[in-house]
Amino acid sequence: MTALRSTARLQFHRGFTFEDAAALVDYFAALGVSHLYASPITTAQPGSTHGYDTVDYARVNPELGGEAALGRLVAKLRAHRMGLVVDIVPNHMGVGGAHNAWWLDILTWGRHSEFARYFDVDWHSPDPALRGKVLAPFLGGPYGEELQARKIVLGWDSERAQFLVEYGPHRFPICPTDYASMFRTADAPALAPLIESFHQLGSQPEDRPRAAAAHERLRAFATDAGRRSALDAVLEAHAAPEVLHRLLERQHFRLAWWRTASDEVNWRRFFDISALIGMRVERPEVFEASHALIFRLYAQGEIDGVRVDHVDGLAEPREYCQRLRLRLDQLRSLRPAGLREEPAPLVVEKILARDEPMRTDWGIDGTTGYDFMDQVGALLHDPSGAAPLEAWWRALPGASALSFEAQALRAKRQMLAENLAAEVDRSTRALHRIARDDIATRDNTFGSIKRVLTEYVVHFPVYRIYPENGTRSAEDNRFFDRAREGARAQLRHADEAMLERLDGWLGGSGNESGTSIGQANGAGTTPASAGGAPAYPTPAGSHRRAALIVFSQLTSPTAAKAVEDTVCYRYGRLLSRNEVGANPSEIALTPGAFHEVTAARARDFPRAWLTTATHDHKRGEDTRARLAVISEIPERWAATVAHWRSLNAVHKTPRAKSDARMTSGAQVSPLSRSSRQTNPATSDDGLDLRDPEASTEAMLYEALVGAWPLDLSPEDAQGVQSFGERVAAWLEKALREAKLRTDWFTPNAAYETACHDFLLAILAPSQRQGFLGELALFVGQIAAAGAINSLQQTLLRLASPGIADLYQGTELWDFSMVDPDNRRPVDFALRRAALEAGSPAGLLADWRDGRVKLAIIRSALALRTRHPDLFVGGDYLPLVIKGPMDRHAIAFARMSRMDGSMAIAVASRLPGTVLGNADQPIIKPSDWADTRLVIPELVRDRFTDVLADHAFEAAASLPLSEVLAALPVALLSNEGSASQIQTQVRTESGNT
Repeated sequence: MTALRSTARLQFHRGFTFEDAAALVDYFAALGVSHLYASPITTAQPGSTHGYDTVDYARVNPELGGEAALGRLVAKLRAHRMGLVVDIVPNHMGVGGAHNAWWLDILTWGRHSEFARYFDVDWHSPDPALRGKVLAPFLGGPYGEELQARKIVLGWDSERAQFLVEYGPHRFPICPTDYASMFRTADAPALAPLIESFHQLGSQPEDRPRAAAAHERLRAFATDAGRRSALDAVLEAHAAPEVLHRLLERQHFRLAWWRTASDEVNWRRFFDISALIGMRVERPEVFEASHALIFRLYAQGEIDGVRVDHVDGLAEPREYCQRLRLRLDQLRSLRPAGLREEPAPLVVEKILARDEPMRTDWGIDGTTGYDFMDQVGALLHDPSGAAPLEAWWRALPGASALSFEAQALRAKRQMLAENLAAEVDRSTRALHRIARDDIATRDNTFGSIKRVLTEYVVHFPVYRIYPENGTRSAEDNRFFDRAREGARAQLRHADEAMLERLDGWLGGSGNESGTSIGQANGAGTTPASAGGAPAYPTPAGSHRRAALIVFSQLTSPTAAKAVEDTVCYRYGRLLSRNEVGANPSEIALTPGAFHEVTAARARDFPRAWLTTATHDHKRGEDTRARLAVISEIPERWAATVAHWRSLNAVHKTPRAKSDARMTSGAQVSPLSRSSRQTNPATSDDGLDLRDPEASTEAMLYEALVGAWPLDLSPEDAQGVQSFGERVAAWLEKALREAKLRTDWFTPNAAYETACHDFLLAILAPSQRQGFLGELALFVGQIAAAGAINSLQQTLLRLASPGIADLYQGTELWDFSMVDPDNRRPVDFALRRAALEAGSPAGLLADWRDGRVKLAIIRSALALRTRHPDLFVGGDYLPLVIKGPMDRHAIAFARMSRMDGSMAIAVASRLPGTVLGNADQPIIKPSDWADTRLVIPELVRDRFTDVLADHAFEAAASLPLSEVLAALPVALLSNEGSASQIQTQVRTESGNT
């Protein structure tokens, strides 16, 4: 079996199947990829473009070709000594529609369904209308209106021989316990035998045999064409809305308008998506049922490893990963003989804060690489640009005067109040249950707990914590303490006792009962033992564990929705830092800090994945790299935007005074207000009275600059129109995700139209000599610097410790935007043709076609293939750059303890101010002056640059004017030399 060295992510759907992938295996093999990395392969909702809405864990998706086509793909991979890693989705399934059998079963039988505990449903809702039921929030309008409009109808499913309620594509089975009364309502004599069969049928599990027998009689009845009119009579008898309503009220589901979900849903969702229901994979039977196919495919040698989607949504991520690792290890001996050498790769999708290390006790190889994407992306930015860009952004009309962190807190409050209110109530109820268990705390009210809980969640600095056996670890406490102090600053003094009490209930090791409310108010004391411990029982362990779980399942989506899906669309200081897994308030990372986090990854997770593009990124890797140049020229950018705003002011639409949401979420700083007091286009409070407002306009310019294709000319009307359509889709999503003047719940058509019309106007053919020409000119002036940034992050991804991950199509330039733009079809024929184009150095002159990037990837992957232990598990050594241009380069060495091989990666950085408006993405040798790469004795050898085929003799230092003469990056290898490094490294490390 080929060890995992690198992956190529492919997005499968019915437009790109296993057969399509099989036709590309030879291309990826020639590129140097060791494993394909597939989006989910289990059966998803019909027509799914991503596969994360699984409806059947037990079957390979037939839309992708099914298991037979998967087998043919794997056979071709094996023929090229390649493997397959698949994405799995244990956290949630797709619901709604008519294809999830488990979901349909709980709609039918409620909490007595055999799958009732598979889903994370609260069957004991405090709402009497939902007790023992599930909310089904799939109606396009209020229930009463849809019912009266007869959009909700009773139907007959001849295939399953069952009655169900139909609403568009959705199906809601009627419980068989109601069939007898339905037959009576129809008053059809032919139904009399069936009435007897279903009479007094119960919904308990012990009633299921009788229900099955009755169902078979109904099926036989329905196959007789002469009796079909009797079944039609049942449908006619329930056509009247009032009759159908009475039937619906007796079901184990409650149909509801989709907008009710945020406030009333009684099951855990994936974030706030009501089409995805949370799974209780912590239960052994659910774990086995949802992983049976994956385990079988692994044991059979059809797949080699897994990537776990959204691990933070699970009840206990650590325990889940440990269980998954154990099962894969157990199955390893069952695999075909040639596939048993390597353990299964196991990585998790995990968002980490900059000061949050990945836990080392999960049994995983690491994360999927969002942390690396953040780190290498920040490395491209100039820290000196942070302050002037922040000042520029805050001065724009419509921009918030708050810091990014303050905006994130505000957005979290908004998410909890508007999008996740039901989840807040669920967590509060779990804590309130603990309070009621102890007579010392039973008077703690639901409202007080909710108030304090909300502040804890708002101030939580990471996605979640990972307690063990109901107790927080020291690492958990580090983050929990920060949340507690942030909450303390916002709460009344009267809430202090509750603040500490929740600390104990949520895994703290202190006094769990704490002080009673009466004591806190001076109304008395709580009896305690002589030792100071509470005299009354502490919360039951199962209740505290449940509270910890739902708390963690609340902090995670709150952080994601507030930051990634809200503030990242509000805060426009520099969009290249508004990325999944990144903190936009941290604009840059120094080489020293990059070396530090990379060395830690090499030590703790040498097989973690390294990615710079994903199916979820907000901007393509080369879009971000180009925008990073702005951090080096903040004053020029501010002046450019000011000029464009003046140039395009004529295309703005006067704002309707009745737009009540015009200032929602926005604050204007005193400085920016005073600077606009004489502008007739602004209101008295400094807000621009035309749409789009300046802040939105500026973010639009950033998007245009970042995504403008290198080969697009302003004279190409059709090309500009196509580009504009892509940007328009991004703009709509950006406006709605920002949730300021429009959103997905209540779109503001007038505002969105004004913004859309503005975009079309500034990209119109008439603007070729105006804005359109200036946009292309500006992009052309920074494009070369952006390309250097792109090649820098490409090399670092390929040479850093870990598994290099390639997202489909990004072998060439990737100037994509957020999905669905980043999931467009890929022209693999173009990439296949570029494979034999030549060496990287020889392709630099034609850098705009992107072939130089592909050639670098191929050359680096070839070196990884020849020396896999060098890059996956090899030592990492930061190297020093000395000289007048030391801040414009970064370098490190890789050393293998297995075969003595070494490599040195060198990359130009911060090229914007050095290149100026140069057309070629390379710093001239003369500009490097006497800047040199210091070569420690440990790695001193004869090297050859595999990207430029240039040899360097062993020396104490190498001039960057030579190392980076042919390309802005270099990858030096000592292969073929008579090095004694292997013995030296082993001797110095004590491993001889």
